[in-house]
Amino acid sequence: MKIMDDMMRRMEAQAKTQDPDHDYATQMVLHHEAAVQMGQEELRTGSNQEMKTMAQDIVAKQQAQITQFNAFTSGHQPRQPLVPQFNAIQKANMDRMMAASDGRTLTARPDFDFAQLMVDHHQAAIDNSEALLQHGRETTTRTLAQTIITDQRREIAMLQDWLTRNRQVRLHSA
Repeated sequence: MKIMDDMMRRMEAQAKTQDPDHDYATQMVLHHEAAVQMGQEELRTGSNQEMKTMAQDIVAKQQAQITQFNAFTSGHQPRQPLVPQFNAIQKANMDRMMAASDGRTLTARPDFDFAQLMVDHHQAAIDNSEALLQHGRETTTRTLAQTIITDQRREIAMLQDWLTRNRQVRLHSA
């Protein structure tokens, strides 16, 4: 949760241009950096090989996308017309993620907690990517948004399956 709290502080402090493509890209860099940190923490402290493999995959994909987002923003100048409602949508999505995460019962089991929190984290990325598809104008960000939606929906399904299987194991061993 500390990683997610730090991410939210950084995202809220980041200047917004009101260009959906630019703001989406800069916000997703911070969002992905937090996912990378969460994945690295899972790799360091987790014990379940399936979850560690997922964490490694998440780290690799999101580091590659950070590079793509940074390449986009380095050559992109915010353009007119501005779309201020996009920033409000992004903020609402992130607030919903934090509320969902805050409502989770953390177990002090790194694998289980990583899976729970990553479901919420990925859902916020999907929500923000869907908003970008509605308001964005640039092919690069729209393509990245669609990739994120596809990949992270699949990963959420895998995380939820893992949580279901491991929740049952935990109940039976208690």
